Amino acid sequence: MCQHRPECPSADSPDREAARPVACHPEQGWSLLCNGVLVFDDTGELLPDGRVIAPHRPLAAAGAA
Repeated sequence: MCQHRPECPSADSPDREAARPVACHPEQGWSLLCNGVLVFDDTGELLPDGRVIAPHRPLAAAGAA
């Protein structure tokens, strides 16, 4: 799917979020990457094969308000 050189990480790669966005809709909270992954503002993902990756925001530091 990716036409970039060097090629972007595949949808199955652990670094799949490093692929380039091809469509961004911040008003709707999502972006489509060139590897077919939909990335949501809450850090959740939808892979091209339909698998869902739960949001994975970093935990807040202790004592942070």
